[in-house]
Amino acid sequence: MLQALPLFPLSTVLFPGGLLPLQVFEVRYLDLMNRCEQSGEPFGVIGLRSGDEVRRAPRPGEAQAPGESLLDVGTAAQIERLTRPQAGLMGVLARGTRRFRLHRSHALPHGLWMGEVEWLPDDLPAPCPDELRPLSQRLLRLREELATEVAGQGDTPVEVDLPAAGDPRWQDAGWVANRWAERLPLPLAERQRLMTLDNPVWRLELVGEWLERLHRAAS
Repeated sequence: MLQALPLFPLSTVLFPGGLLPLQVFEVRYLDLMNRCEQSGEPFGVIGLRSGDEVRRAPRPGEAQAPGESLLDVGTAAQIERLTRPQAGLMGVLARGTRRFRLHRSHALPHGLWMGEVEWLPDDLPAPCPDELRPLSQRLLRLREELATEVAGQGDTPVEVDLPAAGDPRWQDAGWVANRWAERLPLPLAERQRLMTLDNPVWRLELVGEWLERLHRAAS
């Protein structure tokens, strides 16, 4: 059964469990964030196949600005924190929850996209295989380094949104793969492919290949 979901098209990929900071200033999204804050309902983060995140006027030689074209799979997001630093501007911190497949979409008169979506299954629990366990340990070391930096700065950036050692998520292949994939400097198409991959162990294997590739490129 399909469900209606308001959409926020972006040139980024949100993974389940990940955090997404947003600076919101367009009227269509200010209205959406107000509604989601009041009702607690989610909105869908979906990648742009083409078009711009921010609506713009036509450039010289264009009859009209190109419209947005959306990818097929995205992730629902729930607002965790919303601030209003000034009129017409919101700072939003949203958490990725469930993946969805977009079946149909249309833009409302004021520009907000609405979609009819099918919810995709969550990752099945899958322990990190022995040969991939170093990826979890490596990410945990990165978390400890970031936490040490934060302690010296008196601040808590989004990048340190990782649990302490001993949390069972550090043993889960899908969760570890997602946390790496959202941090690595990957091409957008590859990050999208990882997010849509249903097998969490395969996803972690691909993350390991990318880490090795990036390590070789930096050497």
